[in-house]
Amino acid sequence: MSDLLEGYLGKTVERKKSRTPAKLDYIQSATGLILGLFMWGHMLLVSSILISKDFMYTITKLLEGSFIFEGGNPLLVTIAAIVIFVIFIVHAAMGLRKLPANYKQYQVMKAHANYMNHEDTKLWFIQAFTGFAMFFLGSIHLYIIMTNSDAIGPYASADRVWSNWMWPLYILLLLAVEFHGTIGLYRLCIKWGWFDGDDPKANRIKLKKIKKGLTWFFLILGFTTLVAYMKIGMDHANAGKVGERYQPSAKVIQIKIAQGRLV
Repeated sequence: MSDLLEGYLGKTVERKKSRTPAKLDYIQSATGLILGLFMWGHMLLVSSILISKDFMYTITKLLEGSFIFEGGNPLLVTIAAIVIFVIFIVHAAMGLRKLPANYKQYQVMKAHANYMNHEDTKLWFIQAFTGFAMFFLGSIHLYIIMTNSDAIGPYASADRVWSNWMWPLYILLLLAVEFHGTIGLYRLCIKWGWFDGDDPKANRIKLKKIKKGLTWFFLILGFTTLVAYMKIGMDHANAGKVGERYQPSAKVIQIKIAQGRLV
C-alpha cells in the first residue's frame, strides 16, 4: 500500500516527499558516468590499430590478462563485457523514466523546447534519440563481444567489421555513442555542478566548447579507426585469409628462424 500511495502522490505514508526519484537519478548519473568514461577508454584502446597491428595485438593480450595467464584468457573480456552490459541495461532502464510515454507527451515537450529555444533542452532530445538507438545497437555489439571474446585482434576484429558486414552497424553505433556520451557527461557536469566554480555561467560556456571539441575528436578518431579495420579486413578477404588469426612480428621471426628461412 505504501508503494501505491508513493506512486500516486509522490509522498510516503509519513507524508514526506519521496526520495525515490532522487535515488534513481543518482543511479542514472553514476551508471552514465561509468559508461561514458568506459567508452572513451574503449575508443582509445581500439584505436591502437592506428599505431600498428603488433601494438593492437599487445593491448588485446594485456586485456586478456597475459601478465597473469600464458597467452591471455578471453574469459576476462567476457566477464568485463557482461559487467558493462548489466550497467548498460540499468542505465537504459533509468533513462526510460524520462522519455515521453506517448505521442501527445512528445508533442508537449517538443513545443515547449521550441518555445524556449534553449540549447540544453535540444541537447536532451539528441541524447534521448541516440540513447534509444544505442539500446539496440549497443546490445548487439556487447552480445557479440560476450559470445566471441576470443575473436578480438588485428585480423579477427577486422574480419568481423568487413567480412561479417558489421561496419554499417558500427557507423551508426559510433555516431550514437559519441553524441550521447559527450552530451551526457556535459549534462552531468551541469546537473551536479562539478565545475561551476565562482562563475557558473562562464564555466558552462567553457564546458560546451570542451564538449564540442571532445565530440569532434572522438568522431574523427572513431571513423579513422573504423576505416583502418575495414581496410585490413578487405585486404584479408582479398588474400583469402578470412578467419586466420594475427601472429605478432616477433613470433613470425621466431618461426622463420626455426624453419631456417630468415632472410
